[in-house]
Amino acid sequence: MARTAVNVAIVGTGFIAETRARAYAGVTGYEPRLVAAVSRTRDSAEAFARRHGAQAVFTSLEQALESTSIDVVDLCVPNYLHRPMTETAAAFGKHVICSKPLTAFDGAALPADAEVSRVPRKQMLEAATQNASAMVEATGRAGVQLMYAENWVYAPSIAKADRLAAASGGTILEMRGGECHSGSHSPYSKEWRTAGGGALLRLGVHPIAAMLHLKRQEGMRRFGRPIRPRAVVAEVGDLTRAPGFEQEPRHWIGTGWVDVENWGSAVLTFDDGTRGIVWASDAVLGGMESTLQVLMSNAHIKCNLSHTRLVEAYAPDASVFGDEYLIEKLETSAGWSPPAPDEDWAQGHRQMIQDFVASVADGRAPRSDGNLGMDAIRLVYAAYVSAEEGRRVELAGSTS
Repeated sequence: MARTAVNVAIVGTGFIAETRARAYAGVTGYEPRLVAAVSRTRDSAEAFARRHGAQAVFTSLEQALESTSIDVVDLCVPNYLHRPMTETAAAFGKHVICSKPLTAFDGAALPADAEVSRVPRKQMLEAATQNASAMVEATGRAGVQLMYAENWVYAPSIAKADRLAAASGGTILEMRGGECHSGSHSPYSKEWRTAGGGALLRLGVHPIAAMLHLKRQEGMRRFGRPIRPRAVVAEVGDLTRAPGFEQEPRHWIGTGWVDVENWGSAVLTFDDGTRGIVWASDAVLGGMESTLQVLMSNAHIKCNLSHTRLVEAYAPDASVFGDEYLIEKLETSAGWSPPAPDEDWAQGHRQMIQDFVASVADGRAPRSDGNLGMDAIRLVYAAYVSAEEGRRVELAGSTS
């Protein structure tokens, strides 16, 4: 039987775009076609196209939309481009996949020499919420889908936790989750103007979205409505500013943070009185750690998206395994390590793209949508308000 074709344009050719391309190659039951690779640098687009079989290359999204038949635009670009590119794609009647976070405060309306990080966080919250709302509204008006690329929602461990929670019939009383590693791949991540925030936005948004999803699922099962976030209290900081660290002759963790935090922690309160504890850090050695615990009235579930221990390997020297990939952000392959047999599967990237392609082909809603992304971004910026003002921040009604 012929498979339904879905024409995809990937915008951006960096780390996450590579992950997406691998995921499209693994889709079953449908035929995703990479019809366009888009990058500001033509050489980058051409190299990406050669690696992944893209049919054409472009140096702007508008060129791609005007020149080829596209069903869905996959945005693998810096945060400040998410809103304008979503609005552009929607205006052309194209579905949109948007990388996390859905949007951010980037100070686009400020003078070029303005210090974006000095803007009051309350103003940032309002602007980021407006950005997210505009994206959801633009795609809604156009009758296209806005798919929020939150891979944690699709990770096998978290999907299993959701099924276990449903089977147990119990109440999720508390969740504890975080993501940490030794520093970002992207130079854009070091500055508020291009990133819109630091570790809490870039890393913490993962467990935040997963918690929102699980409580939404619980609420729909038990009460016919989502259980929504009600309040947040948070702390953030740049741990590399510690005098002792600055004096060390060699730095193993990422440095060069301009004006964003590399550490953050938040406590979420849901409208049923339950809690979620979130942490995020760019100052942790030993490879990326992505974990979530679900503490229930009748069960305790632990999810591990990173150090799965399906394989454990020892090498007396970093040269032993050569160029063979082990796990993301691992500083050295010497000693013991937990090589990932299929990191894209364990972290939910493959399942996410499978769902998105099916959503476009079958005309149905995805599991992770723009409303989830909007709620996650509001929570992150409310956490920034809390950290700046030193108080608990109450949230207005959410959309998840």
